[in-house]
Amino acid sequence: MTRTSSPALSPRSFPAGEPPPCRPLRVAAFTTVNALGSGIDASLEALRRGISGLRPCDYADADLPTWIGRVAGLEDSAVTGALSAYDCRNNRLAHMGFASDGFSEAVAAARARYGTGRIGVFIGTSTSGIAHTENAYRRRGADGRLPADFDYRYTHDVFSVADFTRRSLGLSGVTLAISTACSSSAKVFATAERYIRAGLCDAAVVGGVDSLCLTTLYGFRALELTSAAPCRPWDAGRDGLSLGEAAGFALLRPAALGEAGLALLGTGESSDAYHMTAAHPEGAGAALAMRRALDRAGLRPDQIGYINLHGTATPSNDRAEDKAVVQVFGDGVPCSSTKGWTGHTLGAAGIVEAVFCLLALAHGFIPGTLNTRTPDPELTAALQLDTCERHLRAVVSNSFGFGGTNCSLVFGRLG
Repeated sequence: MTRTSSPALSPRSFPAGEPPPCRPLRVAAFTTVNALGSGIDASLEALRRGISGLRPCDYADADLPTWIGRVAGLEDSAVTGALSAYDCRNNRLAHMGFASDGFSEAVAAARARYGTGRIGVFIGTSTSGIAHTENAYRRRGADGRLPADFDYRYTHDVFSVADFTRRSLGLSGVTLAISTACSSSAKVFATAERYIRAGLCDAAVVGGVDSLCLTTLYGFRALELTSAAPCRPWDAGRDGLSLGEAAGFALLRPAALGEAGLALLGTGESSDAYHMTAAHPEGAGAALAMRRALDRAGLRPDQIGYINLHGTATPSNDRAEDKAVVQVFGDGVPCSSTKGWTGHTLGAAGIVEAVFCLLALAHGFIPGTLNTRTPDPELTAALQLDTCERHLRAVVSNSFGFGGTNCSLVFGRLG
């Protein structure tokens, strides 16, 4: 394939009255576990070869005509030892995540450098440990009481996975759980940048974890948002999403002057306040998030070489995002949705797709849009159907959640 380059990066003026520019944060380590396998090598190979992790729904007791991105082996693993109280599907997935790609070791090195109390932990989730509560309700006694071994605090509570991550990695600094639906683990990057800029921590572990459960599978089915086939983002015949589960983590620290490597360059957030679940039909909030991310990165739209779309494959969401992308970038910047590989991992989507963007930057390629064959002629963004080689300097990753909780991230190369 022909290898081409994206435009060189150069500074631009920063608009008055907006948040201050981002100080570049070096991505010192990153990892993901999803339906493609454990670790970034599994994801990289699948993205390059066009191999999907979706399968016909085989989640226990879910008799649904849909495809899912299930992580193999979670049912047979367990959190043991001093943190056994945290054992649930979500925390098992988190453990698989930071045990991959030497991530725990990278955090240990950062801990030795900065101290346990100076590394923040910011974790996004939406389902948390709901599956554990579902199982507990099945084991209620004749009097209706939940089993004595059920502990909501350490399993279902939204803070559980953030607390489990902090304790597992030996950290004692500021720790937050962020739950803003499908933008949760994109917003962790923006939150970490603010905390580091404010001097509240010197480095940060950011991530996201969301696991499959019956509540999610049947809930999205009730909303008529799931497809009976593997999802087809931007396709003329798209009819819904495929749900998945995943974990991902990244270690961020301020970039040194003149340092080379991959970095978070800008973050942009907005809120539609339009509808509880539907996106703003004109993509107003999504466009604002992208513009803010570019402004804070100090980049122009034509300096972006690739956009990772939120791209859920629902008719209305893809239409709204397409309008937003074209408003900001026109129809010339290559973009794709990677949901066809992993399914929509909800609160983990932001971190998984951030990792995919980092892989694209590091290895010089643009992932295609799996399963999509007939792009909707009414959508005019520059959809990339097939994976291609491309040297990239800066990319955008979009994550848009229920209620219009929008977040866009800019990643790029330093040096």
